Amino acid sequence: MNNCIDFTFKDTVKFLKKHNNYVILTHASPDGDTLGAGYALYYGLKQLGKSAEVICPEVIPSKYGYFLCETDHVNAKDTVVVAVDVADKRLLGALEQEFGNIVDLCIDHHISNVRYSKALYLDADASATCEIIYELLCALKIKFNDTIAKALYTGISTDTGCFKYSCVTAKTHIIAAKLYDYNIEADDINKVMFDTKSKKLLTLERMVLDTAEYHFDDKCMMITITADMQEKTGCSGTDLEGLTNISRCVEGVLAGVTIKQTGDHTYKASLRTYAPLNASQICQALGGGGHKNAAGASLCGSLDEVKTKILAAIKQNMEETNAGSFVTE
Repeated sequence: MNNCIDFTFKDTVKFLKKHNNYVILTHASPDGDTLGAGYALYYGLKQLGKSAEVICPEVIPSKYGYFLCETDHVNAKDTVVVAVDVADKRLLGALEQEFGNIVDLCIDHHISNVRYSKALYLDADASATCEIIYELLCALKIKFNDTIAKALYTGISTDTGCFKYSCVTAKTHIIAAKLYDYNIEADDINKVMFDTKSKKLLTLERMVLDTAEYHFDDKCMMITITADMQEKTGCSGTDLEGLTNISRCVEGVLAGVTIKQTGDHTYKASLRTYAPLNASQICQALGGGGHKNAAGASLCGSLDEVKTKILAAIKQNMEETNAGSFVTE
């Protein structure tokens, strides 16, 4: 961890005005918020006459193609590096080795941000990093257009579960309403992001539901996506995004856990919680982090060992938050 400087909103605006060449980093397993923030910032910087390149550590899913473009190619040695929606340099994936220790500014809304960058502008009250980018672009006097608005709306909509999550505020709705002044085709975006599934994903969902386990008097539901399931169905990467929401839909569940196998002895746990549980605290205990109601962590070991670690962290948080009585496991 370096001596990270906390930037104010004004500091961040000044920084974005000052420099001329930017590398904009998004995180691995790219979602609507990191991509929407990265490309909206790119379009804004281009209007200011800057050179900028958006780099994603993985192939970007084609469903985001309506706001993507071929960005500039800039020499990293002559640029400043900005990471958007990246709370930990480990989330840079294949880009970590090259950029992990040279990020000049991180713009983020995750309270669990580990402060790996030289400077950090963090607004933990924002529902999405795209909310922050919207305000920054306004301060930079950027002329909004349909493409910028679509990118920002995508990030806000996807990070709020189509405006259903507790992170949504009045400001979230106000910003979204202003984006409706442009031809964002919100119904089409939400259909693609929330209501469209492939046949192979439906097959995987059935397999995953067969793995469901209930713990702590059914207050915790755990599902598993093994490597074998991914191979049999052909689903991987961003195909699996929606599966993390399965367990949060079950009546009475306070902690929904999705365990995805990522290697022979490595797993990624995605956690969704309801009050009084805190997903960020639980995942921090496991070496990860995130938001109060949505967080994640990477773990090593056998599947049984990983499950045991996760359940222990959830049990501790249940006890600390007086989440109710449950059978000792």
